[in-house]
Amino acid sequence: MSSGGDAAVRPLLAELDTLRCLLRGEPAAPPAAKTAGEPADAEAVAEPGGPYPLDEVAKGFGLTGFERSVLLLAAGPELVGDIATELVAASGSPHPSFGLALRLLPGAHWSALTPAAPLRRWQLVRLLDPTSPSRSPLVVDERVLHHLLDVGYLDPDVAALARPVEPLRVPAPSLVDAAARVAAAWESGSGVVLRGPQPANLPPVAAAAAKALGRNLLTLATTDLPRQPEDRERLLRLLERESVLAGAAWAFDSGDEAAPWAARAVATIDAPAVVLGGPARPGVVMVEVPRLPVAERASALAACLARRTPQRRQPGRSRPARLLAAPDEIHAAAAAFDLPVAELEAAAAATAPNRPLWVACRERARRGFGGLARLVEPHHVWDDLVLPPGQLAQLHGLVDSVRHRTTVNETWGFAAGNGRGLGTAALFAGASGTGKTLAAEVVAGELGLDLLVIDLSQVVSKYIGETEKHLARLFDTAEDSGAVLLFDEADTLFGRRTEVRDSHDRYANLEVGYLLQRVESFRGLAILTTNARNALDPAFLRRLRVVVSFPYPDAAAREELWHRAFPRNTPTADISIPSLAAVDLTGGGIAAAALTAAYLGAARGVVDAGDVAAATKWELAKYGRTAASR
Repeated sequence: MSSGGDAAVRPLLAELDTLRCLLRGEPAAPPAAKTAGEPADAEAVAEPGGPYPLDEVAKGFGLTGFERSVLLLAAGPELVGDIATELVAASGSPHPSFGLALRLLPGAHWSALTPAAPLRRWQLVRLLDPTSPSRSPLVVDERVLHHLLDVGYLDPDVAALARPVEPLRVPAPSLVDAAARVAAAWESGSGVVLRGPQPANLPPVAAAAAKALGRNLLTLATTDLPRQPEDRERLLRLLERESVLAGAAWAFDSGDEAAPWAARAVATIDAPAVVLGGPARPGVVMVEVPRLPVAERASALAACLARRTPQRRQPGRSRPARLLAAPDEIHAAAAAFDLPVAELEAAAAATAPNRPLWVACRERARRGFGGLARLVEPHHVWDDLVLPPGQLAQLHGLVDSVRHRTTVNETWGFAAGNGRGLGTAALFAGASGTGKTLAAEVVAGELGLDLLVIDLSQVVSKYIGETEKHLARLFDTAEDSGAVLLFDEADTLFGRRTEVRDSHDRYANLEVGYLLQRVESFRGLAILTTNARNALDPAFLRRLRVVVSFPYPDAAAREELWHRAFPRNTPTADISIPSLAAVDLTGGGIAAAALTAAYLGAARGVVDAGDVAAATKWELAKYGRTAASR
């Protein structure tokens, strides 16, 4: 017989010898006289390392002395070949039965045969003939047999579904506190539902709770689990068994859609278990995992960078090299990018002397939006804007309010006792083509952030509740990534609430009400653009940090726009900018006319006045106008 080691085998065989004496009708100290989990004899007690695997199994599953002996007797033929012969002599079968155990073993009780009793509930032993519980031969489950020999592995049916999760590696007190509350709930015998605005932080928090109890966390996607109730019940029993044999704790990850049965299972499963996300359930402890404050994110980033920083070795000592990012860089990145802990580590790993921390964080923050938004990497700068000084000053002030929001809200205390209105919402109002979208790109570029242009056709849904769900996903992701949200033609979403005449009006008003709350609690920068300011709900005005009115360009502004319309490398001839400025076009119209003129002149290699005149005429015709009309 091969085994996992003498420390496990010797006491196991010593206890088995006691049972063999009973089989042969010889006197022996009855093992059933011991309490559950107590070793067989003094030799076992003397084994170094404490309790051996059978002790742990008996204690973990709450076996009585009789049930412990039944389990060992069922494993006997696999451990010692002669036991099969002795069993044949005693009962006519090479495997024991419950009937034989009831007749031979002290402390016998019929309840050990029932499906709800430990031996069968957790499939420690199996009946080869389930139709006759007392006479059926008993065999030990293979997984249990190997464990008794101190050879561990995860049950194959569980291993096919479960994935290990690494615990927290960063010093984040908010997450450590949440993990402690999960561990306390488990110790009290309660299941847990773990929720928070950043789903990626939930698994490592649960893993930290498991580690605190000396366990490893394994996660299962509820979409991979059996659909039939009886199959799910069997899997839950296997999970309970592995919580003892493998020292595991379990996390049910239902993704975006919480599986109701997972929360019910957590309330009843006899093992440390948690549902990642989903609603509260009776009998289950709810633990909220908050977003990390900026100071904690900065500390976590610094710790991650310190682990990545090589040691400088000098004779007699070693000291770390200078961090890959200065403290002010770390704080700035932490303030801008609200990344989950795993992404903080990945960003630190991607930081290098030629790759700044800010760039690494920005790239880690980019995610898919399932068609709900289009990510734009800004390229326009302040010089591309042609606006009056007052509007330019407002835009610079908007940039400052985002750049210094941590100082104002946290250092200076404006956020104390107020979780709302800590972000920045701005309205850019003006006629089409006056530069609102361009200004949003300039602001995002100045902040070093991406611009998320919301696709309203994908966000707005005819199905009740879907619009709010899409918006919640966008706002949450934007808060993680630090990206600037741009709601172009915002009056589509943020329109005035109307008198309720039917259910459609009621749900439309609910959508606007949700938006009012979400914009107020959003911690990033949201820019709304509109051609019809009066169409917006008045309640938005007090939630807006900045309202910038984009004027229709006058002649001087149009002349400046035409000067900038053709890139430096574009060959031009005989173009009169003052004459063009007399034509009433917006900045967007001028840019479009210049591009059309460039295509017209490309065949000849030069853009002349005729090309520009034709392009301007066609641009005006889009709106049913001529050069002499407005």
